[in-house]
Amino acid sequence: MTGPYPLDNPVRSSLTGPHARFALRRGNVLRYPDDVSPFTGLPDQPDDADWADLAALTGPGGFAAIAGGLPLPPGGWTVTPLGEGVQMIDAGVEGAASAEAVQLTAADVPEMLDLTARTKPGPFLPRTEELGTYLGIRRGGALVAMAGERLHPPGWTEISAVCTDDEWRGHGLATVLIRALVASIRARGETPFLHALASNTSAIKLYEALGFQLRTTLMFTGVTAPAGQ
Repeated sequence: MTGPYPLDNPVRSSLTGPHARFALRRGNVLRYPDDVSPFTGLPDQPDDADWADLAALTGPGGFAAIAGGLPLPPGGWTVTPLGEGVQMIDAGVEGAASAEAVQLTAADVPEMLDLTARTKPGPFLPRTEELGTYLGIRRGGALVAMAGERLHPPGWTEISAVCTDDEWRGHGLATVLIRALVASIRARGETPFLHALASNTSAIKLYEALGFQLRTTLMFTGVTAPAGQ
């Protein structure tokens, strides 16, 4: 395939596309607000000016997460590998709405933050739920499982924050939520995709069983701006 492809630089594709309303921009660098997502959309080949713009966006000692290939930043930056990841795309997942998968709202954020803090599916912040539809399943009134939509490159929607309380693992709740999200994403003419850490083999096996297939591998990297910049 020639030319830019939305999933090659998914954060940048989202912030220049359907998520443009969230974009904090300086020069050619875009990022989400700190309380929405830690991810930053750098150009494919950032130069010194781009790194300076990112430093200005994060502030001295500020942190940004990057998904995808990353040339080494100039001196003064701290680079923290966050892990090798996989990017998987819908290859025939069975979508199915579910009455027990209820849409979560801003009123549910305290419970969502508590669940994600305990289960650690990846970054989830006070305004992350604004990025798309988040669905949850309750048992005895308590939120015990959730999943939602995060990155949104044109024509694609990422399924993210898939997590289940330890006491309710093994009941198929993640499958219910993923299939419900797939159904709603396809209904608006888009294609589901997702990311997972390569080390999370149990999640990857579930996604493969549901009908996702590997598109590519990528690195998740954290960068911290120079303290005096």
